[in-house]
Amino acid sequence: MLQRYGQVALLLALLLAQIPVIVASAAMLALSFVLGLIFLFPPKVRMVRRLAELNRRLMGEWTGIEVERPYLPAPPPPVPEANGMYRSERTLYKTPRVPAWNNRWRWMVGDPATWRDDLWLLLDPAVKVALLPGFVVVPGRTLRVYAHWSDLLLGSTAASRLAGQVSHLRRTRNLAADSQAAEMRRIERDLHDGTQARLVAIGMTLGAVDQLVETDPKAARALLTKARDASAETLTELRRVIRGIHPPVLAERGLTDAVRALAMDSPLQVTVTVDLRERAESPVEAAVYFAVSELLSNAARHSDAGTATVDISHHGPNLRITVTDDGLGGADPAKGSGLTGIERRLAAFDGVLVVHSPPGGPTTITMDLPSALPHDPAGKLPRWKTITIALLWATAWCPTFPQGVVPAIFKVFGVEERAWFLALHLPQAWQWPVIGAMIALGVAMYVMAHQIRANHDPGPFVDKVAPTRYWCP
Repeated sequence: MLQRYGQVALLLALLLAQIPVIVASAAMLALSFVLGLIFLFPPKVRMVRRLAELNRRLMGEWTGIEVERPYLPAPPPPVPEANGMYRSERTLYKTPRVPAWNNRWRWMVGDPATWRDDLWLLLDPAVKVALLPGFVVVPGRTLRVYAHWSDLLLGSTAASRLAGQVSHLRRTRNLAADSQAAEMRRIERDLHDGTQARLVAIGMTLGAVDQLVETDPKAARALLTKARDASAETLTELRRVIRGIHPPVLAERGLTDAVRALAMDSPLQVTVTVDLRERAESPVEAAVYFAVSELLSNAARHSDAGTATVDISHHGPNLRITVTDDGLGGADPAKGSGLTGIERRLAAFDGVLVVHSPPGGPTTITMDLPSALPHDPAGKLPRWKTITIALLWATAWCPTFPQGVVPAIFKVFGVEERAWFLALHLPQAWQWPVIGAMIALGVAMYVMAHQIRANHDPGPFVDKVAPTRYWCP
């Protein structure tokens, strides 16, 4: 309770900062649009946003109600045209400074969240004063009411969430395109430097055989033997390139056996643990396979590791891959160790790469891919829970409205009708407590119905791919 009162005190103390910010914001807004001093508008927006961001953070920490940032994605940096100039509407500039400033100014002015922040800043002192009795009597509950008020004006909207998703999809698309282009260049390089060169050499050898077959049969047979060996090497090289595109074992037997094959080919002592109930989609399996391959290769070549472990598991539809080695550590995506390429590959599936690699090791790299696995039908509610939720929703209206809200309205406006309202048949001293209890009961029933569904634990999954442990020297 003391902690809650301390939080309330800090929240009210912020009024000392809000009042000057309201005055300064109003002055800067007037100067920007009345006198044309538009350079004052961006710092005014940043000042208000910092205060709003502080409120979002405090509400999340104190009440657990996360107030999402509602701002539209910032505009990308200006891109030079073919002549090297930067365009802003119909004007060309030699440097990107002015176009970038114009873009950010239009972004701030056109973002509805900018004006919602201003409205929150203007109304928030009055809201705090109105909630002051609740802060004194029930600070915990009133803080949650205040958090919902903050979420109303400072939280994200459908438009801002959609804009954020579009921006995220655009970045993901660009990363996927870059990753695909890099793969195509690698395949082209492998074919040009390896397979193509060998085929040219075989063609030249066969040309020499054609010239020697009548004059020097012995030399011709030696060249044919050389061409046959070269064709076998070319076939091996071509199979290696094909495996680099999409390994046959991955397509035929899935991620489990494909990772086992990687473990067998690795010079490290690799322990593989797989706990999956379903196969993921083919692109997801390919991304995980090549990521694990890259990590094992890095551990063998760069970290002086002797052993490694690969753990592939699921949590509902989410896929998690953890690769650990006992090497020297110090892995850093910024150093170009191949981790950046893995991040790009995983980004196409909203995957996240987490690296823990202190100097001296060990290195632990975790890859999380949300919703990468098929949803388990075992996640459906059992029948008794479904019936309970239906009964709660079907009956919660009775204590909430006919026995709660309606009698309260009758009492406020002095209506003498008692009808079947239970509270109005009781002594005067008991009427308001019973009305409050009825409303609380109805709301609790609604909350219980929601919580049963939200907290449903589908129980243990039935593994269709049995958990395995595999060690390869």
